[in-house]
Amino acid sequence: MESRQQLRSEIRQRRNSLTLAQQKVASIQLLLQVNKLFDEMHNAPHRVALYLTNDGEIDTGPLIEQLKEREFDLLLPVLHPFTKGYLNFQSVNRHTQWHNNKYGIQEPKPEASSVGPISTIDVIFMPLVAFDAQGNRLGMGGGYYDRTLAQLQPISDKAVRPLLVGLAHDCQEVKKLPTEAWDVPIDVIITPTRIIKYNQ
Repeated sequence: MESRQQLRSEIRQRRNSLTLAQQKVASIQLLLQVNKLFDEMHNAPHRVALYLTNDGEIDTGPLIEQLKEREFDLLLPVLHPFTKGYLNFQSVNRHTQWHNNKYGIQEPKPEASSVGPISTIDVIFMPLVAFDAQGNRLGMGGGYYDRTLAQLQPISDKAVRPLLVGLAHDCQEVKKLPTEAWDVPIDVIITPTRIIKYNQ
């Protein structure tokens, strides 16, 4: 089995080889799949956490615009200003001020009044480098999502915690990922062509 670092390099090259036209089509198809997931949910989501696209990730722009139009409470991840290696999820609106974090990724400027408990979020859409059929997610290696979401692990009742959804291109699927004890499994993977539900 390839190492996690080898897989990251291989899959990042794979998704970065997609053309702009392929990326655009994929982002629209992804939007349709997300709408399908929302239609299937027993309780319509209202508070949704997303992320800004980076490094060849599937474009979340159309989804973000739709959520704004439908007046969802939209949150984005922000590097925790005091606790290294963790994220806050911060509400954003037209008054939000932005800056580039230490990785050069645009994010809202930290504002304590816009941060709420993770347990109040209905759906958390997560970036990933690779995924497998067992619901394992391989991130960029920083462990930010795994550390931040570990607090949800004791909550087995999915009705009282956020639905964890990974977004990816179909080309990011691998047969089996090497896993670590601290990896937080996801509930759903959405690609432009599929909705894959795990342990539902």
